Amino acid sequence: MEDDAPVIYGLEFQARALTPQTAETDAIRFLVGTQSLRYDNQIHIIDFDDENNIINKNVLLHQVGEIWHISASPADKGVLATCYNKTSDTKVVTCAAVWRMPKELESGSHESPDDSSSNTQTLELLCHLDNTAHGNMACVMWEPMGDGKKIISLADNNILLWDLQESSAKAVLSSSAALEGKGQLRFTSGRWSPHHNCTQIATANDTTVRGWDTRSMRQIYSIENAHGQLVRDLDFNPNKQYYLASCGDDCKVKFWDTRNVTEPVKTLEEHSHWVWNVRYNHSHDQLILTGSSDSRVILSNMVSISSEPFGHMVDDDELSDQEEQHQEEKIFVYRPFRVKEPLQDSVIATYEEHEDSVYAVEWSSADPWLFASLSYDGRLVINRVPRALKYHILL
Repeated sequence: MEDDAPVIYGLEFQARALTPQTAETDAIRFLVGTQSLRYDNQIHIIDFDDENNIINKNVLLHQVGEIWHISASPADKGVLATCYNKTSDTKVVTCAAVWRMPKELESGSHESPDDSSSNTQTLELLCHLDNTAHGNMACVMWEPMGDGKKIISLADNNILLWDLQESSAKAVLSSSAALEGKGQLRFTSGRWSPHHNCTQIATANDTTVRGWDTRSMRQIYSIENAHGQLVRDLDFNPNKQYYLASCGDDCKVKFWDTRNVTEPVKTLEEHSHWVWNVRYNHSHDQLILTGSSDSRVILSNMVSISSEPFGHMVDDDELSDQEEQHQEEKIFVYRPFRVKEPLQDSVIATYEEHEDSVYAVEWSSADPWLFASLSYDGRLVINRVPRALKYHILL
């Protein structure tokens, strides 16, 4: 099979929740949550065997309700959080809980796929994030690179910071903030910044993007009318601390410098319908993934606003012996960049394996050149960055 060929997996249910298993950096693993009103919902653990180009799956029952959001602990391979719908007193509420998968499923399995042998197992409930006083949960964010003890949930117009105690069996609300103003204020999504010692988050509500300091729970910046319509998703550049990407129902993806939010630094207008998801590559921040209701996934190369706008930095161990010798003789040799034609900002590839709205795109935590996308009809597609571009970036 050709190296760049996509691998497609079909869930039996509709789905919109996808996350890479962030604490797992050896195996390529994604978790997918289903949305079914008639049957018990499930979490599919998808292990991708890149040597043989096959998917191995395990299924966990998530009986409490249909899954709207899923996120994996950065510190513990077996722990995850979901936001799910449940009906109470004839009205539907969105709740959140922290779960543990069975011990034997914590690490990636590379057994050959055999559907008859994949017995469905159950998740162990660790704790609920009690939202009775705060409204419907939109998402749960784990502190990036943290010990898996701090999480933030967004519920209606509230930001809730939780401490997980007693091996995650108890969630204690440590601080909170509320969005105030006219109308029905409700957060749609949020992202925890990996910079500034993990003391900042960004949130989206309606057409506004806001930054918050998690120590004081106060706003630090506000981008009014960041998009012409609802803002759907946000992501922080992993290497540039003030750079933030947003996307929304105006079909646009925008890049912001949070020190000066009057204008976006750059705008992408490649999708023809709502953009649900934007993700920076963790290792090469010029690579941007977006997924949309136009059923397409687009991979863009935004070199001009990346951390390496002039090409690839030279490490000492990449210098040849001759160059090293040259450096020893002449202390003043200054050669920070490999000399090569810089790439222009461009769309690298448009992926059209989906036939329904693409609600989620995520990079693998284990392989920087691999990503997954999920459409509402339950189709999960695993794709790779084209080899030609990979080598251009690396060499």
